[in-house]
Amino acid sequence: MPESRPPIELRGISLAELQKLIDERRLPPVQKWNPQRCGHSGMRIARDGTWYHEGHPISRPAMVRLFSTVLRREPDGRHVLVTPVEKLEIDVESTPGSGTTFTLLLRPAEGF
Repeated sequence: MPESRPPIELRGISLAELQKLIDERRLPPVQKWNPQRCGHSGMRIARDGTWYHEGHPISRPAMVRLFSTVLRREPDGRHVLVTPVEKLEIDVESTPGSGTTFTLLLRPAEGF
């Protein structure tokens, strides 16, 4: 279902205000942002889900939640943290073969 609410205006918004919007499930429209300024964030997400910055675990759950709202996977497979004015790469470790699997059962439509 497409988002029907207008995008969140992030300019001039505080972290506390952003957290409130996140709590209300109004997430930033990262798919619409493609800023010119790029680089590396110095961050990584470990296989166990722990977020690190410059080699140190991020110990504040609220910060991890905030960063997770601007995390996006690029078409080439890279992961980035993106805002309207900046896009920074983030390393994301993965474990081959540990993805989600599911079974899809299809039932014929009535009358066939």
